[in-house]
Amino acid sequence: MLLNSWIEKLFLGDPKSADLKRLNKIVKKIRIREDTLQTFSDIEWSQEITGLKGKDFHESEEVLVNMLAVTMHACRRLDGETYEVMGTEETWNMVPYNVQLVGALALLEGKIAEMRTGEGKTLVAGLAASVAGLAQKGVHVVTVNDYLAERDVQTNLPLFETLGLSTGVIINGTTPPERKIAYNADITYGTNNEFGFDYLRDNMAQNEENLVQRDLYFALIDEVDSILIDESRTPLIISAPSGESIEKYGLYADLISKIKEGKHYTIDEKQKSAILTEDGITKMEELLGVKNIYTERGFKEVHHIEQALKAHACFKKDTDYVVHPDHGVVIVDEFTGRLMPGRRFSAGLHQALEAKENVEIKQQSKTMASITFQNYFRLYSNLSGMTGTAETEEEEFGNIYSLAVLPIPTNKPIQRTDHGDVVYKTEAGKFSAIAELVKEKKQTGQPILIGTASIEKSEKLSRILQQAGLKHEVLNAKQHEREAEIIVNAGQKYAITIATNMAGRGTDIKLGEGVEELGGLFILGSERHESRRIDNQLRGRSGRQGDRGETQFFVSLEDSLMRIFGGERMISMMDSLNIPEDLPIENGFITRGIENAQKRVEGAHFDRRKHVLQYDNVMNKQREIIYGKRKSLLGHANVNGEFLEMIREEVENLVNVYTANRESHKWDIKEIYEDISSFHKNKENFNLQILKNCDSTDEIKILAVNHLTQAYNTKIKLFIDHAALEKVLKQISLRVTDTLFIEHIQSMTDLKEQVSLQGYGQRDPLMEYKKEAFHLFTKLLNDIRKKKLSMFFHIEIKPSQPNQQTVRQEHQNKNLQTNTAAIQKNLQSDISEKLKQEESDNNARRKEALEASEKREALILFKSQADKQAQQKIREENAKKSGITLIKADSDITTTRIGRNDPCPCGSGKKYKKCCG
Repeated sequence: MLLNSWIEKLFLGDPKSADLKRLNKIVKKIRIREDTLQTFSDIEWSQEITGLKGKDFHESEEVLVNMLAVTMHACRRLDGETYEVMGTEETWNMVPYNVQLVGALALLEGKIAEMRTGEGKTLVAGLAASVAGLAQKGVHVVTVNDYLAERDVQTNLPLFETLGLSTGVIINGTTPPERKIAYNADITYGTNNEFGFDYLRDNMAQNEENLVQRDLYFALIDEVDSILIDESRTPLIISAPSGESIEKYGLYADLISKIKEGKHYTIDEKQKSAILTEDGITKMEELLGVKNIYTERGFKEVHHIEQALKAHACFKKDTDYVVHPDHGVVIVDEFTGRLMPGRRFSAGLHQALEAKENVEIKQQSKTMASITFQNYFRLYSNLSGMTGTAETEEEEFGNIYSLAVLPIPTNKPIQRTDHGDVVYKTEAGKFSAIAELVKEKKQTGQPILIGTASIEKSEKLSRILQQAGLKHEVLNAKQHEREAEIIVNAGQKYAITIATNMAGRGTDIKLGEGVEELGGLFILGSERHESRRIDNQLRGRSGRQGDRGETQFFVSLEDSLMRIFGGERMISMMDSLNIPEDLPIENGFITRGIENAQKRVEGAHFDRRKHVLQYDNVMNKQREIIYGKRKSLLGHANVNGEFLEMIREEVENLVNVYTANRESHKWDIKEIYEDISSFHKNKENFNLQILKNCDSTDEIKILAVNHLTQAYNTKIKLFIDHAALEKVLKQISLRVTDTLFIEHIQSMTDLKEQVSLQGYGQRDPLMEYKKEAFHLFTKLLNDIRKKKLSMFFHIEIKPSQPNQQTVRQEHQNKNLQTNTAAIQKNLQSDISEKLKQEESDNNARRKEALEASEKREALILFKSQADKQAQQKIREENAKKSGITLIKADSDITTTRIGRNDPCPCGSGKKYKKCCG
């Protein structure tokens, strides 16, 4: 990759430089056009704006140039006007520079504009949103929190109003009717979570009136690296309580506290995991009073024990999470340092942490709908973003999102000085040196901001400065209420501020009077983060808009990054040289070692995100098919016609199952008859003997289809009109689809956990997941069809009795409404009872099969620790004896829904006939 890039630059020149030259030529055209607009009267100006409404900027370069020129001229017309932002009066002074126009062009071309702090990203987003908003198809400007969404829309509101563009904002607490109005606006600001959850909720809606989002046209993501990279490992999930007991979490937390590291378990800090040793397994069996923890407790319970161990050994309070007095265990975002209330670790880990900290344990939930940010944002027709730090993740942006990164030059030359890293042998020596440097800066008056990687480290450093008599402020997730106040003062003379990664993003630290002469804001990183991007964000707090500034990192070989990812050789070297712990070292070998460690961690994180995406891609194909069917149902689909088609498909499927690849005398006619009769019985026209007299499968199919179609047509005559029929059929379809798809999601989750064991059998877990997922999805489609028909045929509908004496239209309408309501009420009750019973039966069968299979899988896993070959043998023997294959659908079930030339639902991207077909 790097070699190819180097060769391209050698022979073709730097493509990014070429891009900037091309965009600067367009900027010149924009300025020429804007000069012309300055001669327009108010009437001509108004007509110009009106003429652009409904046009798409993709039409031609001429249209794009004119739109940006109009947007720029709107900024010029606003110059000097006052308006309000978050309760504070502001004066408009934003007429775009050339580099801001280049940034807007990059966004409109579907790129990531990398712009440094203080270069006016908020206005650049406003320019691009205005141009895209003129098409009136809906532009979504995505921010990382509610505050920024409200602030940024208010900052750009005068521009949008001048152009006659409507705006909306989606934040936590916005009601559904307000959301619908906001989404119908030309430009909508909101957070990534709100946009994603609204998409999921729309795909659970029971009627068209409850939908809030339009088609996903254009997304412009602020802090794009935070949303598309950092948060991409955590999917958005809508869930409901599972009903599982919570007592076990407390029991396992108590037991885990009684075992010792080294003897009973080992920790892998790189993978953030812990594993029981053989002595640990024996100890746990002794504490639980069982002979074999795997066979007697089963895979699921062993999983909860492992999660309790992980919570105890790998997750640290005030680093990975905090204990909040009102919210219990709250996750701390490792990249931003901010609290994430409402977010919970999955797979029982959050409950394990709650048990560890002895706070209220909340019940584990079952997933009703989910999507990753990767797959959500790829649904947009147009996607772009901006950030101050994107180049280090350029490969991932290109591979996953097809987004190119374009660094935008600064308006003024950068005057910040970035000093080399200073390395200490121990953390104590490093902190001592930091305290000395802070004293020096305090004497000169130069403000200093010290970045830390965790709440725990920020508090430790705070205690050291307190002991040295240095007055300072601390900004971390525990003091987030004072964030604005602390940041405002961080650039003032004599200011000393300790901050976690919270200060690294979304903040703009302005220098106080006289600070420029002192060298500007001094940024001191107290350790290197796992990601170079986070370090660059911290550096970016200094030297904004051509201001002076300084940055430097103090590193110790005991820091997490160096200790876990490559510090052993350096420690050995420093020990051999007898280097004191408080002696600073600036060495190229050590600096390269730090950078290599960061690259290794970034690579590992990329692999994990890619792993999540590979699995979610499979589910995403299935999700698109199901959500597509739901959308059609909520619209104006001919559901009556679909039910007639389903009758033909169901008959085709059933007959094929019992006759395929068999001679006629081996056809299972009895099963065909019983399955068809389970929908509707009429022995006069359709009985076993009639079927036995058939000479071909086609004859059987025709008889069965005619039988069910006749029964269907008889039943629909009970409805007073076509609208009432369609309403009932839609309700059946939605309820059945939703109920079975939720079960399917759980099956897919179980499958993902189970296939991890396939690696022991020398099989690719991902390929096994794709194969099994295809069978599960095929079964789901068949089950949905069958349940819909069964539900319709078995629901009791009383014939309508219109009043023969009443002829007035209003009475007929009233009867229609009453009758439909009565049918719906009976229908809802009937559907709920039937689905509840079917779900109960399915869960019981599924639980029984899973318990048996879990014990077998757990036994295999246990044996594999001693002997993988023996384990494989046991696995095969157990499977052969039991006849149970984990969560595998019947392989002989067929479906006519997926054509041979259709994309394969396994997510491979190939046609069905060349993949799983």
